[in-house]
Amino acid sequence: MLDPSSSEEESDEVLEEERGEVLVAAAAGGCSGSLPRALPAPNREPRVREPGRQGSGPARPASPSPSVLSEGREEQERLQKEEREKRLRLQLYVFIVRCIAYPFNAKQPTDMARRQQKLNRQQLQILKERFQAFLNGETQIVADEAFCNAVRSYYEVFLKSDRVARMVHSGGCSANDFRDVFKKNIEKRVRSLPEIDGLSKETVLSSWIAKYDAICRGEEDLCKQPNRMALSAVSELILSKEQLYEMFQQILGIKKLEHQLIYNACQLDNADEQAAQIRRELDGRLQMAEQMTKERKFPKFVAKEMENMFIEELRSSVNLLMANLESLPVSKGGPEFKLQKLKRSQNSAFLDIGDENEIQLSKSDVVLSFTLEIVIMEVQGLKSVAPNRIVYCTMEVEGGEKLQTDQAEASRPQWGTQGDFTTTHPRPVVKVKLFTESTGVLALEDKELGRVILYPTSNSSKSPELHKMIVPKNSQDTDLKIKLAVRMDKPPHMKHCGYLYALGQKVWKRWKKRYFVLVQVSQYTFAMCSYREKKSEPQELMQLEGYTVDYTAPHTGLQGGRMFFNAVKEGDTVIFASDDDQDRILWVQAIYRATGQSYKPIPASQAQKMNPKGGNVHMELSQLHADRAQKHGMDEFISANPCKFDHASLFRVLQRQTLDHRLNDSYSCLGWFSPGQVFVLDEYCARYGVRGCHRHLCYLNELMDHSENGAVIDPTLLHYSFAFCASHVHGNRPDGIGTVSVEERERFEETKNRLSSLLENQISHFRYCFPFGRPEGALKATLSLLERVLMKDIATPIPAEEVKKVVRKCLEKAALINYMRLTEYAKIEEILNQATPARKLEEVLHLAELCIEVLQQNEEHHAEAFTWWPDLLAEHAEKFWSLFSVDMDSALEAQPQDSWDTFPLFQLLNNFLRNDKLLHNGKFHKHLQEIFVPLVVRYVDLMESSIAQSIHRGLEQESWQPVKSITNSLPNVALPKVPSLPLNLPQIPSFSAPTWMASLYDSNNGSATSEDLFWKLDALQMFVFDLHWPEPEFANHLEQRLKLMATDMIEACVKRTRIAFELKLQKTNKSMDLRIPASVCTMFNVLVDAKKQTAKLCILDGGQEQQYHSKIDDLIEETVKEIISLLVSKFVSVLEGVLSKLSRYDEGTFFSSILSFTVKAAAKYVDVPKPGMDLADTYIMFVRQNQDILREKVNEEMYIEKLFDQWYSSSIKVICMWLADRLDLQLHVYQLKTLIKIVKKTYRDFRLQGVLEGTLNSKTYDTVHSRLTVEEATVSVTDGGGLQGITMKDSDEEEG
Repeated sequence: MLDPSSSEEESDEVLEEERGEVLVAAAAGGCSGSLPRALPAPNREPRVREPGRQGSGPARPASPSPSVLSEGREEQERLQKEEREKRLRLQLYVFIVRCIAYPFNAKQPTDMARRQQKLNRQQLQILKERFQAFLNGETQIVADEAFCNAVRSYYEVFLKSDRVARMVHSGGCSANDFRDVFKKNIEKRVRSLPEIDGLSKETVLSSWIAKYDAICRGEEDLCKQPNRMALSAVSELILSKEQLYEMFQQILGIKKLEHQLIYNACQLDNADEQAAQIRRELDGRLQMAEQMTKERKFPKFVAKEMENMFIEELRSSVNLLMANLESLPVSKGGPEFKLQKLKRSQNSAFLDIGDENEIQLSKSDVVLSFTLEIVIMEVQGLKSVAPNRIVYCTMEVEGGEKLQTDQAEASRPQWGTQGDFTTTHPRPVVKVKLFTESTGVLALEDKELGRVILYPTSNSSKSPELHKMIVPKNSQDTDLKIKLAVRMDKPPHMKHCGYLYALGQKVWKRWKKRYFVLVQVSQYTFAMCSYREKKSEPQELMQLEGYTVDYTAPHTGLQGGRMFFNAVKEGDTVIFASDDDQDRILWVQAIYRATGQSYKPIPASQAQKMNPKGGNVHMELSQLHADRAQKHGMDEFISANPCKFDHASLFRVLQRQTLDHRLNDSYSCLGWFSPGQVFVLDEYCARYGVRGCHRHLCYLNELMDHSENGAVIDPTLLHYSFAFCASHVHGNRPDGIGTVSVEERERFEETKNRLSSLLENQISHFRYCFPFGRPEGALKATLSLLERVLMKDIATPIPAEEVKKVVRKCLEKAALINYMRLTEYAKIEEILNQATPARKLEEVLHLAELCIEVLQQNEEHHAEAFTWWPDLLAEHAEKFWSLFSVDMDSALEAQPQDSWDTFPLFQLLNNFLRNDKLLHNGKFHKHLQEIFVPLVVRYVDLMESSIAQSIHRGLEQESWQPVKSITNSLPNVALPKVPSLPLNLPQIPSFSAPTWMASLYDSNNGSATSEDLFWKLDALQMFVFDLHWPEPEFANHLEQRLKLMATDMIEACVKRTRIAFELKLQKTNKSMDLRIPASVCTMFNVLVDAKKQTAKLCILDGGQEQQYHSKIDDLIEETVKEIISLLVSKFVSVLEGVLSKLSRYDEGTFFSSILSFTVKAAAKYVDVPKPGMDLADTYIMFVRQNQDILREKVNEEMYIEKLFDQWYSSSIKVICMWLADRLDLQLHVYQLKTLIKIVKKTYRDFRLQGVLEGTLNSKTYDTVHSRLTVEEATVSVTDGGGLQGITMKDSDEEEG
């Protein structure tokens, strides 16, 4: 590396310029299209043979074929291209790591919108399966019918949509987007639900959303992340330096080893070196500005005076950078990274991605626990103690408890006693002592005979060994030995231990032998620790995260150690040495497993050179780094002068690669960079002088490239970059940059035209570029950006009509695109060309449903964006319907004449169009009416003729039997065929049993003809009503015509029924055997039903039309009165017959005396029945049975009551008149008894039938009652037998 104060030699400058030209050419070539979209990460070192140089392989043929020569040239060109790309990436990475290592201009933004996780194809399929399982009832989620319907609609319309599948494939969709679409759908549904007391609609919405989340989660979270998230999963957060290094290694395809070499050679961890590098760069930029001023070599600007402004801008930008640099404190890494590390240490859960090297281990974090087993076997060479003396041993681990063996005689000092200890010292001290019991009275302690001190390790021998004991002075046991075994178990997280020589930059800064332990602190954290004796905490430690271990050759000048290896990391290299090769291999293998490095160390094949013991020669580790970097070809990139490069071209490559990487990570970014990427790009532009206009122009073009290839790009992001470029080109930048180059202006115009075309294309494909309104607000932002792009300059607004003209053109094209894709989906072209008329109509009906669904989705998801131009959206819809009308007209023309199957198509389209304010009575709506007006008129004409004929024929053949079953099958009954037509009348799906028939399922109704008539009239009116004809005049005409038709038909039916009633009644007899026939009741019911139907079928809203209703109503009332009078007359004639029979017993007649004599004579021999009683009972039975028949079979209570009133009044009147004719005569006893019974029973029966008291107790009845009471009193005086209990008094108890 160059010293900060040194100057470059002339030859070095020439070489630097040549190297810069090569790299710039490579960068420029890459920008113009020679580089691929994503630079591949090199996985091998390409070998480029020099032109004309022969390889070492077999000789080639003397005359190679042209194809062989061509393939050889292509391969050579490919290898040369790969080499250029690799060199470009490495040089670019050198500049980037310097920006990351010592930032002094930019900071990672903290106010950027948090991006959501992408939803991929597999997750979409899982989501579909979970919703399908819910709809199939295979989940435990309890839901009502309304929620199930909402989920079913969401599943069918949204989840199964191919537009959603494309959106997921493009990477612009998140689970949050899916949730928002569902929420909007259910909000509309819940608002339409009726209010429920005690349950607010907000509660229902919250409950439905919770159930939706439960369906999405299933048994496990759809977006559940593993414990160790990938780097892309935390790209939305504030990243540390190491994470930024790793990210840009992935972006540019840099190997880990290459990064480590660059890191160490650039001394990125040395803040002073980085500050010096920046000072050299800024000084070089000032020199370039001065040189440009002298040579007058400026870029071509739009105005000549901008050249001097350009120099001033260069100088001011460099001065600003110098001020920023001066404001930084002289500390490692810059202030913001110190703050980040502090935050990480305070809250270690902030970024849990396994990069534990960010959290520095302390010595207290490394805790080891060992188990020691000490087994004392025997003592040998004990001579100083009598054979019968007692001896024993004690054992202890220093710092712990002390244990004692059993007692033994000195002649046989054997024990086999085991002591178990635990310790946290990797190098414990074990003391074993031999004692004999003191026999002296004053002895306080036993006598020590010898001791041994051991220093076991986990690698020590575990078998019993003899150890020479240390004896007191003047002891006779000079050869005292003890046999014991010390077993020190290795804890599971201690991977290796032993003695090594070490020398490092940050730890172990002196070359000496130490005891090392390789400790696994956590699943991903290992530490190399050195320990002293009797210490539980390591003296020094080094985390192995990020280090690379490898074998090395012996280092001369380092005393001690024979076999060398080292561990390399950015900013640090640690040299180790062991005493033998096997120990080195074990250490390297253990560290290799701990670091997790991809490179596997292999011992050198040549013989290892022993490190000769000699003088102590010191080497600078920085020189070792520089040598290693130069050895790997990194020196040219590291020592390159940044001022000699075209950073505009390099930045274009960097931004392109970064955007490619960003769009392929796990977030739905929509083209927005992550905070870390924004930070690095900002720092690069500021440090190396990349102009903002160039940056945003490149960004715009890259974003448009991705958008044209199907990626979802946020139009707001395009707007930001375009606005920046526009303000720059038009000289209105807020940062004071006033120079505009000709190239920038030309590129801006080119980009502007391209952007305008892209936006117009997106608006024309708005259903597919922004499906279901996703991303939220994107279509509205696109329209806003289009208006900005159409502006001539930054200050002059574009007229609204011009924007409207462009949007109108786009929407016209959108109508064609939407309809063409819809017909392709429905495959309508093939069907209309080949299918039968019925199939054509069926497919057009299906196509109409799809068209309505498309326009409803447009209204729901896209109409808000077009609120400025609602008329344009209406024109779009009219254009869309005009395309549909071509296929509709074609299908309708193929239908046979007088085919009514087309009415459902009208209903479907009209119901949609009449509810749309913009399309109601629009061009297509009027066209639809023009087609169906003749059909409706023709249909009504035929139906009127058919109904008239059915009344005439039906009443001629009518049996007048009551009908009970017609309404039970009514919904399935087809409308009758129109006479002389082979076709059925239309079966409209909305037909159902008329509401007025709902109460007649279990009662006798009118005749079959009348029921058929009323049903046809009601069905016809309901059919026309369901058409909801949009044109008021024609709709009123239809309604009036149908009401008049109903009036005429019902009038004809009533008159014919009246005639039939009279004829039927005339055929019945006048005796007491008369029972009202069912047919007569049916006729009565026909009039009752007609009365009910007129209120619905004949009434019109309005003034003068009421006369039609009153006319038919008066007719029915008059007819009912007439048939009631006829029935009463019939019943009275029966009573008159009874009274005529009673007239035979009138006083003074010859027949009366004969009857009296005959009865008296016969009574002497047999029981003669009483003639008055038989006649009265028969008449009473006649009355009661006819009352029951009428009550049961006639449906109108009011008419029954009128009938009974008149019947009772007429009957009493006839009896009164009969009695009045006999005022001067005394009634015969039989006459009196019969009349008393008839009058009393008639009174009671009609009272039970509901006849009012005023009618029952009329003056006529009082007259009759008085006369019969007087006659009864007379008979009781003159006739000794009396009336045998029959009396007019109410207290009688007669039966019957």
